[in-house]
Amino acid sequence: MECAARGIVEEPCASGAHRRCGSCGAVAYCSKGHQFIHWKVHKEECARLATQMSRIDMLSQFPFTFSVEPLALNHTNRSMRCLFLESMKVHLKGLWKSECMCGPDIASVKDLSITTEWNMERSLCPCTEPENPVPAPLASWEDYFQWRSLPLHSPVAVLLHWPLTLYHCLQLSRVRTSRYGHDTLHIHYLGPEKELLQLAVFAELRALFPGVHLRIELVGPAVPRSRDGEVVNISSYPNCSGESCHCRSSIASENLNCSAVTLRIWKGLYHERYGDIVKVLSTVTLDLFKNVKFPVSFTVKYFHVWLTSPY
Repeated sequence: MECAARGIVEEPCASGAHRRCGSCGAVAYCSKGHQFIHWKVHKEECARLATQMSRIDMLSQFPFTFSVEPLALNHTNRSMRCLFLESMKVHLKGLWKSECMCGPDIASVKDLSITTEWNMERSLCPCTEPENPVPAPLASWEDYFQWRSLPLHSPVAVLLHWPLTLYHCLQLSRVRTSRYGHDTLHIHYLGPEKELLQLAVFAELRALFPGVHLRIELVGPAVPRSRDGEVVNISSYPNCSGESCHCRSSIASENLNCSAVTLRIWKGLYHERYGDIVKVLSTVTLDLFKNVKFPVSFTVKYFHVWLTSPY
């Protein structure tokens, strides 16, 4: 963890941030002095963070209630995650490789090439466009599974909590987007780690925000240096395991003004890379307006999202 007061105080941090807040335990500081200075900022959120930290064990587990198959916990040396994935026949496969103790660690991965396989049959995963547009705002996993026509024992919630958390944050913030395909929504996503190996799941935002082009800036120290500044365009859903499913023959859309997701990856801390991000976004915005013919109008929105708990 880095010192929570970094970027606020003038004095540089003297050492690592090993002094945690005694009330919530969610933030850390390098010294008592920095903690004292930061309190005027932290006191407004300390109680909320303490509530979240009290549920950290539950939040770090899979949504096991969505599985109708009992977990066979016969081997004490195997984690619940591995056993769960094995029961669903997706252990160390496709998008699931980083979801257990024996999966790859982001720090040791040199290649973040997008894995586009659910490794499940079509009835268990969202590999194609939804049958119907999003109805009233989705308020729960039950709503999502029903809308996507998925059985509740499908484990896709394990991976989809990344894009569904973004959807939930935008619903809470009442961000409005048109349904005419002319909106671009900019999102700043802080601290990506494991999701860097699961970027394909963000394609689900295409279904959640039809007609909107989402540009997501993923900023964090876990990004490999070789991938700093890389741009990833996602315009199709991850494939199911069915060889005859039309998700494997669908042609990705090349029109970035339609429903699509663009991810840009930044290595470093947000306050250190903010200037670079804004500079790039300013250029992108100008290019968008150059490509739009009168009388179509573009609504470009900038929105920052801090993710603190899964959807």
